[in-house]
Amino acid sequence: MVLVQNHVGRITISQEYFTALIGSTVTKCFGVVSMNVTGAKETLAAALPFVKKKDSERGVIVRTGKDKLVIDLHISLMYGVNMNAVVRSIINKVSYTVEQNTGISVEKVNVFVDDIRV
Repeated sequence: MVLVQNHVGRITISQEYFTALIGSTVTKCFGVVSMNVTGAKETLAAALPFVKKKDSERGVIVRTGKDKLVIDLHISLMYGVNMNAVVRSIINKVSYTVEQNTGISVEKVNVFVDDIRV
């Protein structure tokens, strides 16, 4: 849960909303093959057939700082793409999308390229 206090009042935004918003934004970027699971909890959830979680919602970790967000992404890239350009594009696109849709500024976006696939 992310709690935002402004002149109108309190706004509470769920973690699931951020995960879905960021996951769909990242998977639409050129060169991204898939999102990767992070940690034991997501690995176990991905292995269980009755736990339904979209592939685009894996690998997204949102932490709250002082009135700002820190976002960690774990992705797989397509072989042959310029990794630096794709990662910069993802950082800019995720920051812009989150700030436009929620009004919360993004302090940092960390992109971890876990795999390169052919």
